[in-house]
Amino acid sequence: MRDKLKLIQECMDRAVDNKEVGGVNLLVNQHGEEVYYAQSGFADIENNIPMSRDTIVRLYSQSKPVTAAAAMLLMQDGIIDLNEPVGNFFDSFNDQSCIIDGKISKLPWDKHVRIIDLLNMTSGLVYPGCNTEAEKETDALFADAIGRLHGDNQMTTLEFAEKIGEFPLQFVPGSYFQYGTSADVLGAVIEKVTGMKYSAFLKERLFDPLDMKDTAFYVPEEKKSRLAKVYERIGKDELRLFVGDHLIIRNDGGENAFESGGAGLFSTVDDYMHFGQMLLNNGVYNGKEILTKETVRFLTSTSLTPMQQKAFDNWQGLEGHTYGNLMRILFDPAQAVIIGHKGEYGWDGWLGAYFMNDPAIETTMIMLTQMRDFGTGHLTRRLRNIILS
Repeated sequence: MRDKLKLIQECMDRAVDNKEVGGVNLLVNQHGEEVYYAQSGFADIENNIPMSRDTIVRLYSQSKPVTAAAAMLLMQDGIIDLNEPVGNFFDSFNDQSCIIDGKISKLPWDKHVRIIDLLNMTSGLVYPGCNTEAEKETDALFADAIGRLHGDNQMTTLEFAEKIGEFPLQFVPGSYFQYGTSADVLGAVIEKVTGMKYSAFLKERLFDPLDMKDTAFYVPEEKKSRLAKVYERIGKDELRLFVGDHLIIRNDGGENAFESGGAGLFSTVDDYMHFGQMLLNNGVYNGKEILTKETVRFLTSTSLTPMQQKAFDNWQGLEGHTYGNLMRILFDPAQAVIIGHKGEYGWDGWLGAYFMNDPAIETTMIMLTQMRDFGTGHLTRRLRNIILS
């Protein structure tokens, strides 16, 4: 019989030895029970601190499913309607322009960014770039915010949303899919509609009920020794420390007025497992209902329209998947480049954090590493294939 834990450990050790990652850990639960935990390498190579269960990492885009769940809390309580225009919360979204046929034009009167567009990345909001006016103006906003990160005039979540609404949209909302700042604006909408800081809302409604004691938008001083370092690969066999601030997230884990719904959370493998298990258990954690069963069904089973899907289909590595509510959803396992089952969902992060729920086999997988531009890497897929094969 195959020894999966042995295969997992050997796979992780090879990746560390080959300098694919500096350190990595993995936690797998099945049918509500822990079945595998493994770790390899270092959270801090220079100081010889191994990767461990309580290592804190920067989730980056693995923050997005949490923001989607936060929106679902407000939806099931009748506080927001996903068809509502974002202009109901931020004035700058009421008089927008967009790029049509390569030219900046006034947004058609009957089109506007809705909350559902934020959840599905069909808003026209983009990440920084240099190809279009939308990307260039977003780039300038991020540069301004990053320049203020270590001073006493940090950009706030609400300021970010109000400013980004002034820029041209990349396309008419709903007409296309493009990964971008939608989840950051969604976090700001939640802050505006609840009258609470986004961090306070998450703590009250998700983190405290889910016993996610190490999950927040910053790392307190007493926990800094557990914060993993970030590495980048140089050539084929060398790693070096990466210390830059990316997407307005402080690399040092310091406090940040910009509470990024799309990238800002810090967490641990056990904390995120609590979140994943809650979703897999139809919204219930330790006997407490966080989300209703029907809300979880909606959260994890939506999809892009055929027109929007054409853009998502360009995402290499996510063949056979669609997108909805800030997560990938596997709809055609025959097209996928991994072993998996229809209905599986989750997301990853820039530095390699990875989350997967597979309801068909009642399995949650959390993998954490801190490597620049890792996303869903080769190691992630190798480990998945061991677990799901």
